[in-house]
Amino acid sequence: MTDLWVSLAVLGVALLLSELTRRTAALLPGVSRVYLLEAASTFQLCGCCHELKLLGESGRLELLVGLTITYTMTVIHLLTFRGASCNPSGVLEGFCRGSSSGKSASVLILCQFGAAVAAQHFAAAVWSLGLSDLHLRHQKFGYRCFDPLGGTVLEAAAVELVCAFMVQAVAAHVHRAPEKLRVHCFAAVITALVYIGGSISGAVFNPVLAFSIQFPCSGHTYLEYCFIYWLGPMLGVASCVLLFEKVLPFLSGKTSVNVPAAQKQKTQ
Repeated sequence: MTDLWVSLAVLGVALLLSELTRRTAALLPGVSRVYLLEAASTFQLCGCCHELKLLGESGRLELLVGLTITYTMTVIHLLTFRGASCNPSGVLEGFCRGSSSGKSASVLILCQFGAAVAAQHFAAAVWSLGLSDLHLRHQKFGYRCFDPLGGTVLEAAAVELVCAFMVQAVAAHVHRAPEKLRVHCFAAVITALVYIGGSISGAVFNPVLAFSIQFPCSGHTYLEYCFIYWLGPMLGVASCVLLFEKVLPFLSGKTSVNVPAAQKQKTQ
């Protein structure tokens, strides 16, 4: 039980650091605010997931407790991100829709990956303190991460694709739900996907998050991880956009529906 409370405290520290950075970002002029906000929120996501991944892999959490923490943290993330996507797929979607320039999209993605690396160092620094038996045990293994896949490379890539497709589908239609329920709809879907696909690929469905928590793991090559955690989610997002905005409207005889990425972010 001590391990759980220590991990929850680590999550609290990551949230506090990120929120302080976001408040600082609010004082900055122009696009600097947007870039720092993106970096802070991505750091929060990756930093928390490092600790949650370690806690989940320890085997000490009951299923209901693990899913409750996943749901709660997802709600907190969605309520505090303040429009940050924390996902290269979302940034690229905005660029393809014309809502952001190539330069802006590139800087945002660089901020995300920079924050992902910072989260790795944050996690290692916390674990080095040996605040719990879980952290001490992780120290003995040199903070190594082992094979995160519970299936083949193709199975894992398929899971990431489907998960990204489902999240994108919710993003495109969640505006139909009452405003107070939108965040909870997202959190419920994400928690369900983690439960269903977690044992096969980890159910990350976010390229920058996977870069932070899965790519350092042994067991597979860098290119295999790119195929699973980068290509899979991007194909999932692209196929969802094509299905709901091109294929289905064409089959029904309606004009295609173009939902700006910025509008979808506001609904989150």
